[in-house]
Amino acid sequence: MKIKSPKEFWAGLMFIAFGLFFLIVSMKSYQLGTAVRMGPGYFPAVLGGILAVLGLLTFFQGLTLEGPKVPKMHLRPIFFISLALILFGYLMKPLGFVIACVLLIVVSAFGGHEFRWKEVTLLSVLMVIFSVLVFVKGLTLPFPLWPAFLG
Repeated sequence: MKIKSPKEFWAGLMFIAFGLFFLIVSMKSYQLGTAVRMGPGYFPAVLGGILAVLGLLTFFQGLTLEGPKVPKMHLRPIFFISLALILFGYLMKPLGFVIACVLLIVVSAFGGHEFRWKEVTLLSVLMVIFSVLVFVKGLTLPFPLWPAFLG
């Protein structure tokens, strides 16, 4: 058996794995119920089954259709974006929403192929203004804007 399209082959395997995982966990952990009276595990089981079937179709396409090879995986963007999200989650309460947003944008910008201070600063200012207007003012979420020692 020859893999003609590695992208579809590996994507299909990933879909099958996720679909079967959610199907098995939902069937073991929750009551399924029936289509008329659905239990808490019914929807995840159906979605897991659909995902596994789509994964099978994608998997077999990888064996039959020609396609490009899987490109090299770059770890730098994954590392910096994950680090930025973790820092945002941990630093929002002690440093406030504004500083945590700025750190989120600056740290995640290091994951790109080029870093320009002027662009990152402008993006930070605009995103902080937009985020404060949407989340704090518009949705009235109780985020502290600044660190407690600043008032």
